[in-house]
Amino acid sequence: MKHALSVTRQQDFAAWYQEVIAEAEMAEESGVRGCMVIRPWGYGIWERIQKLMDARIKAAGVDNCYFPLFIPLSYFAKEAEHVEGFAKEMAVVTHHRLIQDGKGGLVPDPEAKLEEPLIVRPTSETVIGQAMSRWIQSWRDLPMLTNQWANVVRWEMRTRMFLRTSEFLWQEGHTAHADKADAMAETLRALEMYREHAEQELAMPVFAGEKPENERFPGAIATYSIEAMMQDGKALQAGTSHYLGTGFAEAAGIRYQDREGQQALCHTTSWGVSTRLIGGVIMTHGDDDGLRVPPAIAPHQVVILPMLREDDGDAALLAYCEDLRKALAGQQALGEPIRVLLDKRAGKATQKRWGWVKKGVPLILEIGGRDAAGGQVSVLRRDRLYREDGKVNFVGQALADFTGAAASELEDIQRSLLTEAVQRRDANIRSDITDMAGIEAHFADSNRYPGWVKLGWSRPTGAALEAVVQKLKSLKLTVRNTPMDSAAPSGTCLFTGEPAVETIYVARAY
Repeated sequence: MKHALSVTRQQDFAAWYQEVIAEAEMAEESGVRGCMVIRPWGYGIWERIQKLMDARIKAAGVDNCYFPLFIPLSYFAKEAEHVEGFAKEMAVVTHHRLIQDGKGGLVPDPEAKLEEPLIVRPTSETVIGQAMSRWIQSWRDLPMLTNQWANVVRWEMRTRMFLRTSEFLWQEGHTAHADKADAMAETLRALEMYREHAEQELAMPVFAGEKPENERFPGAIATYSIEAMMQDGKALQAGTSHYLGTGFAEAAGIRYQDREGQQALCHTTSWGVSTRLIGGVIMTHGDDDGLRVPPAIAPHQVVILPMLREDDGDAALLAYCEDLRKALAGQQALGEPIRVLLDKRAGKATQKRWGWVKKGVPLILEIGGRDAAGGQVSVLRRDRLYREDGKVNFVGQALADFTGAAASELEDIQRSLLTEAVQRRDANIRSDITDMAGIEAHFADSNRYPGWVKLGWSRPTGAALEAVVQKLKSLKLTVRNTPMDSAAPSGTCLFTGEPAVETIYVARAY
């Protein structure tokens, strides 16, 4: 069967991923290594993710704010462990002016060197900590719950659009609490918020759980993540939530006067998701014809394509399509008005159809003059693109029947994409491997996409954990997380021989 893309997932998953982004007009190179231009369709998906996530954040009583892009180096110097974790990725501003070099070019002005270098924001714990130290005085000020939507810069050596870029967009929540119990409750609340968002709105199944200590955020006491399986069997860390203890509070001086009048350090948290989620959506739902966007995050859930002939019949056809657009826009699906676009652009309907197929619009309607005269629509579900005979699966329906069922059809597509992803993930997790030889054999077969391995884990620390990390690293593997809802395992840990106390997933990862 001929598909809309020139390369299939099975032939070359990495090349397929890049072609989906290009053909769906989601993003393109910017001229700066590792930085991308996010085009309207890609940014529209991010706006949907942002809107839905922001509603969840605010529902938890968290207030949005904004902090500077530039952070003084001295702020980072107060948190050595945190700095060490990001030092190799930091972009540094040292001058504030350029001058001509006499050769037709520009160079930094030696006389414009900054007294203190500025770091281009890689994350905002330090600068927000400084603000919290001013804002928090008493137990009455706690908990303090803040979030910002921003861009950050981490100078990545190996980049891939949406998955790992030098600049990316995200939200970062930062909170301060009176004690560990309250801070941990917030850390886990954010984790559950991410899990629900991924599964309910991105249709992307995830395991939510704690990362091993070697995978903790720099300076954190505990790090939690949501982990999703991509179609090539690799894991994607799709969001993180961190309990930071009192270390950041001590460095920034975030103290409060408790009810007894004594000074105490706050317990802080941070949590975030980024435009990496878009990469996860592509690799979870895309097929060999392009992207498939879950209706909850689709900028347009329905696109109407009138088959214009550039004659006198076009006016009646466009009027029919406009009436349909209004009827659909007046309905609700997934808790919001249906987002519908009437595509009036000049051009062949077939070419426009395949353009929207590659963008992954959930429902595509093609309507010709005969359809309008007969009160009909031709409906194409993006998740059911082909019939068994390989032909495009357009289904003719009466206009009234379609408009009456459009909302439930979108909701069914949302459920269908999640069900498909869950079934694929669960079918590619093995729990029958009992030794390192089995792990090596599982991940050695290059003729297929090896999924994850589920194992009992003795929760080693220190040198024992480092030995396991190095052993897995030689196979390009990592421990993803310990799922929160997993039952206590029986038997021993494959790596240490000690009794297993929890379950982990081992995988290759992005």
